[in-house]
Amino acid sequence: MLSCAESCTGGMIAAALTELSGSSAVFDRGFVTYTNAAKMQMLGVLQPTLDAFGAVSEQVAAEMAKGALERSTAQIAISVTGIAGPGGSDHKPEGRVCFGLARAGKVHVETIEFGPLGRDAVRQATRDHALMLILAAL
Repeated sequence: MLSCAESCTGGMIAAALTELSGSSAVFDRGFVTYTNAAKMQMLGVLQPTLDAFGAVSEQVAAEMAKGALERSTAQIAISVTGIAGPGGSDHKPEGRVCFGLARAGKVHVETIEFGPLGRDAVRQATRDHALMLILAAL
């Protein structure tokens, strides 16, 4: 079973996973946690982690993935948090997305710099990369 915790994609991963008939056999639930408050309340992301690293960080992506795994019946949980744009900063540019993939006792994190492709393209690239991470984990 799979679960997902999404910020910048706003549910696009869950939508992709549930497009096929019969997906309830492999998809348990999705969490759309766009705000920091939602990340903390729904997934157990810690305020000190957000304060120290910011919402767009591998540390927060790891806590989001762990939270989705712990709050579901899934064996694999994917998380995404990033800057879809427009905007960003020198420190956290547009197109930066942090991914987390949690399984029992393990969390893999990575950051992808998609660049300033535009909001829609960054969100679609994020969805596609998340699906590839899930596929690789299977």
